[in-house]
Amino acid sequence: MKKFILAVLIAATPLLAQVKEEIAVPYIAFPIKMGKGFDTVQANCLTCHSFGYILNQGKQSKAFWRGKVDKMITHFKAPISDKDAETIVGYLYEQYGNDKLK
Repeated sequence: MKKFILAVLIAATPLLAQVKEEIAVPYIAFPIKMGKGFDTVQANCLTCHSFGYILNQGKQSKAFWRGKVDKMITHFKAPISDKDAETIVGYLYEQYGNDKLK
């Protein structure tokens, strides 16, 4: 019982920490390209990660973007419908593609 109480106290200690100064979280404005399908990207992708994740990929092929969307669906269990996945891939390729299909 003593070990349990000690573990609870240790786990709860960070909850008592206080900061007396104001903390500002930096805001990073990513240059987002608007286009057909952006609303679908916003609804499906930007709920989990920032637009910076997309921009950091650089200009890529359509197959690359398809693979990224499939990875989000398969491995990260993103609830993206087949129709929305096609729209997202189309937007990413149109706005951040390198004009190569593969």
